[in-house]
Amino acid sequence: MINSVRNTVLSILNKNNYGYISPSDFNLFAKQAQLDLFEDYFYSYNTQITKENARRSHSDNADIAKSILEVIEDFSEVTTLNTVASGNVFYLPRESVEGYSYYLVNSIIKRGILTSGTTTSSDAAQNLLIDSSANFTATTEDQVAVGDTVITSTGRVFITAIPNSTTLATTGLLFNASGISYSVSRPVNYNSVDVEKISRSKIQMLMNSLLTQPSDSFPAYVMQADTVELFPIRVYSFGEIEANCIRYPKEPKWTYISLSGGEPVFDSSAVDYQDFELPSSDEPNLVMKILQYAGVSIREAEVVAYTKSEEVYNEQQEQQS
Repeated sequence: MINSVRNTVLSILNKNNYGYISPSDFNLFAKQAQLDLFEDYFYSYNTQITKENARRSHSDNADIAKSILEVIEDFSEVTTLNTVASGNVFYLPRESVEGYSYYLVNSIIKRGILTSGTTTSSDAAQNLLIDSSANFTATTEDQVAVGDTVITSTGRVFITAIPNSTTLATTGLLFNASGISYSVSRPVNYNSVDVEKISRSKIQMLMNSLLTQPSDSFPAYVMQADTVELFPIRVYSFGEIEANCIRYPKEPKWTYISLSGGEPVFDSSAVDYQDFELPSSDEPNLVMKILQYAGVSIREAEVVAYTKSEEVYNEQQEQQS
């Protein structure tokens, strides 16, 4: 879609060469346009819910709130949080680690951990987790079973078989070396609880009372910058804390092959190529947004005025519907 958007923008500006928008400028405008439309989805969803409550919305193909929610849910991610130096403070998703940063946190979940450990050898070819100190076949209440989830710092896989007491067969290629930390949890509500969000101003008051202080059965968390602090204060196991987040869309990048003395040619096979993550129905809106930024950049008031008038018209149509 990104190439189609760029071609349309250049056509409207009557430019078929480098023109007023270089590939680097287009990518900057595309990033901002996608962020603008992404955030608009949340306001639009709120508006449609208000209409539903006022009985001004319909169902089936006219259920606009449902279609907006489907787009938002495309950006939903469940990720295991990595601890900071202390055992009860965790990093929220970061682009440098998870490959994306979070827009908002829907919930924090404390998972029940069946067992945890560190691999002592590797067999990536067979997707095997090998831990000579483990006893995966022990008959206990927390016995590991086929279908349970194995969590590492690089991802999660499912157990497909238990060949012996020290080996788990899995669905992925995560165990290619010794010394990899892992945890095993049960996907379906095994001792899992939602962690309640508490404001920084109230947590100390709750901690001072034996009746209200957080416990393992009723944990709480406080957000601060790019981390969350869990209560009760203790060392949590790896894989025990998960976050259900809405992430930002990935930064779009129109990649090309440079031609000497000629215009750039689109190259979707480039390693750093990234298309828009918004649905195809947003292509006209992306074009209008990018034209606004381009018009400001090249000081073309007519371009800005045209796109603004189109935007106002579309908003009026949505409000009347």
